[in-house]
Amino acid sequence: MRSRLVWFFMLLSTLSIIVGALAFSFWQWLTSPLPVSETHQVYIVEPGTGLHAVGRDMQQIGLVKWPKLWVLYARVEHLDAIKAGEFQFSSQESPLSLLQKLQRGEVVEHRLTLVEGRSFKQMLLVLNDAPKLSHKLESGDALAVLQASGVDLVHPEGWFFPDTYQYLRNDSDISILLRAHKKMKSVLNEEWDLRDSDLPYESVYEALIMASIVEKETGVASERKTIAGVFVRRLRKGMRLQTDPTVIYGMGDKYQGNITRKDLKKLTAYNTYMIKGLPPTPIAMPGREAIHAALHPEPGESLYFVAKGDGSHYFSATLDEHINAVRKYQKKRRADYRSSPQK
Repeated sequence: MRSRLVWFFMLLSTLSIIVGALAFSFWQWLTSPLPVSETHQVYIVEPGTGLHAVGRDMQQIGLVKWPKLWVLYARVEHLDAIKAGEFQFSSQESPLSLLQKLQRGEVVEHRLTLVEGRSFKQMLLVLNDAPKLSHKLESGDALAVLQASGVDLVHPEGWFFPDTYQYLRNDSDISILLRAHKKMKSVLNEEWDLRDSDLPYESVYEALIMASIVEKETGVASERKTIAGVFVRRLRKGMRLQTDPTVIYGMGDKYQGNITRKDLKKLTAYNTYMIKGLPPTPIAMPGREAIHAALHPEPGESLYFVAKGDGSHYFSATLDEHINAVRKYQKKRRADYRSSPQK
């Protein structure tokens, strides 16, 4: 009887050692880094795919040696509810870290930036070129895009906020468009509620139009309010705005980098050398700073400004002073001359 007990305890001890060794080996495998090749560092879990299928796939590509044990561990630890999406694995992931990323849904976030001062047409090009984005807006026609996105606008220009937007693989370009439109409405309403009194705008839309002009004319951030002040004073006095960016916008694809005297004399809805007041729509996407400037113009007496060639401007209160500034800065242009920011 005594010998049987000895053998029993020896067997139990041996089994315990074996189980412990197996458990240690499994844990060591589970937590040891794997050399994940560059090919497999981006891994996509399609919607509806379960952990078993992922385990089999990872075994085939050499990431998970024992997929059944891997899945069993996940179930015991409640890590088996994995998320769908695009995952980025490092070059030294372990089977456990792979499982944790899948369970937490640490999917890859992509980014695209809509730049201040760009037009709606240019914004669509950015959306079309964005990688991993599902492209639903097949047409560049403004009305077709508005109908497809469900945005209730007569004209899209200026109504989409320039910002950096994050998105996931297979998000649609329409979703980015809607987010940008929602943010523009939010920012515009916030700034409109805090606007200065006695502004020459009949609506928030006119403020948006002015903000787009300020955005295109501004090369130096500190000049935004000063330029807005010039335009606001001209509106109050019934003077034409006479701003080149509106002319360029009205020329459309005909603009090839230069404006001629003929262009300035051609009547279009956007030629502010010919029409009085604001153009009918914005001419670009203004940022918050330009919107703020349009609603908080700097007081003063200047009614004119001319580009100095370095992106900044010289401001004048009289026509004679302005003519002298034009002679100084426009007649002898530097090789690196620029009248406005590259937007």
